[in-house]
Amino acid sequence: MNLHQFRFVQEAVRRNLNLTEAAKALHTSQPGVSKAILELEQELGVDIFTRHGKRLKRITEPGQHVLKSIDLILREVSNLRRIGQQYSAQDHGTLSIATTHTQARYVLPQPVAKLRAAYPEVTVSLHQGSPDQVARMVIEEVAEIGMATESLANYPELVTLPCYQWQHELVMPCDHPLANARQISLERLAEYPLVTYHPSFTGRSRIDQAFAQQGLAPRIALEAIDSDVIKTYVSLGMGVGIVAEMAVKDGLPDNLISRPAGQLFGTNMARVAFKKGSYLRHFVLEFAHMLSDQLNRDLVQMALEGRDTDYEL
Repeated sequence: MNLHQFRFVQEAVRRNLNLTEAAKALHTSQPGVSKAILELEQELGVDIFTRHGKRLKRITEPGQHVLKSIDLILREVSNLRRIGQQYSAQDHGTLSIATTHTQARYVLPQPVAKLRAAYPEVTVSLHQGSPDQVARMVIEEVAEIGMATESLANYPELVTLPCYQWQHELVMPCDHPLANARQISLERLAEYPLVTYHPSFTGRSRIDQAFAQQGLAPRIALEAIDSDVIKTYVSLGMGVGIVAEMAVKDGLPDNLISRPAGQLFGTNMARVAFKKGSYLRHFVLEFAHMLSDQLNRDLVQMALEGRDTDYEL
């Protein structure tokens, strides 16, 4: 058996048992992938997959155990490479970060700038996507660290740690009827069209939950994944915007104002994620600490090793 066979099996599973797609991802031929998997099964003496003709149909019970071992072996191979990279290149390399637009635009610039100042030979690669895509990129080792508010804690393959708390803000034109209200209730807010995030982004689940608990059906005029897009459409009079507080901290156009909305939608937690059991180079650990003072090297290492922590913000 060899690492190529392990990678072919792992990629076949990632591609929903589609060997053609697995072969494309691995830059090889479909017959070659099929042959390598068959040879591994013959050597192990068990079927990893059941088949219908030449098509893979499902993972067998022994195949589930084989996959766990393959994942562990390939993860340790990746760790060996990172160890070699760290001690051969020292402070050189690439830090790949998977994150959402809001984090990339409003939260990460200063920590990334600090990292580059401390490690000028390190290249930073940002991969933006939905929270679920962020999780998948960390699991598939496209990125070493992920950062988002939604979804990350739902993946057992990841170690996630709280990074910082934040709340939503209401954004509206200066002449909007709610602009001079002393206190804005959910009932008043539901009277107006709203411009806010797509359901899978930036605390949108808390917004929907708050309205639902009051038996209210908000009028969503527009959904977006980009805070700047939301502010643009609010400027055009399409409705009241609901954005993350980070998106207004540097100010707004002269025709817009913001109002705190934490009393309406509660507090959200941004989290960082690492793949369980992964080896992190020292500048990755330093970057985690730059994101939050509480994310020190010892705590991250304990979490990666599966040791219990009482870490709370």
